[in-house]
Amino acid sequence: MTTAVILAAGTATRLRPLTNNIPKCLLKVGGKSLLQRNLESLKDNCIQRVVIVTGFLEEMIHAAVRSMNLGLEVEFITNPAYDQTNNNHSLWLARPAVSGHDIVLLDADILFDRRILSHLLASTHDDALVIRRSDSLGHEEIKCELDANDAVLHIGKHLDPRTSAGESLGIEKFSAHTSTKLFDVLSRRHVINEFYEASFQEVIDAGATIYAVDSRGLPCAEIDTPDDLQHADELAKKLT
Repeated sequence: MTTAVILAAGTATRLRPLTNNIPKCLLKVGGKSLLQRNLESLKDNCIQRVVIVTGFLEEMIHAAVRSMNLGLEVEFITNPAYDQTNNNHSLWLARPAVSGHDIVLLDADILFDRRILSHLLASTHDDALVIRRSDSLGHEEIKCELDANDAVLHIGKHLDPRTSAGESLGIEKFSAHTSTKLFDVLSRRHVINEFYEASFQEVIDAGATIYAVDSRGLPCAEIDTPDDLQHADELAKKLT
């Protein structure tokens, strides 16, 4: 059974004051919260079990999920050091709940057309991540360099935009075999203020093959700033 992991622990300081009193994943975009949209996308893609790693104002997230009545099996895990750690640590905390499972991993601050998740799950590759291909990447994006078969060679913010094929969107799937390797790396590295892509890279360097799945021009956006939120609100009108 595939289990989804949603990372929703952060404080979203770049969105303040909008996030002073609400977690970023509960901000509404096109009339629905990001979290509700993502949970509905998972349900529409036949994923019934979801683990959500929370931290900042987590009681609000718990209450919001209960009120959605989506019929999903949801487990919450607390990152008590949410204001001192990065998503690497939040993902590591999910290990006991998903050990031995195929997983789908989502960042909680992304808006995406549910067909993107469908394309990822339909991929014949057991281990894959979604990228948005672009020839105008900057320094902030998590970039991917690919080989001729669209396998990920390198991933990270530090990569040269000129040699990168696109931006990783924060939507991944891993087989139970590879997720076990990933959690082993997370446990060994345990750099609490690091992005999880550094652990992806170590798994790749150790011999795992993770493929890139193109978002195919479908609407998607990461929300870090008020401008991002405004853009996402417009983008939401195009979602299925």
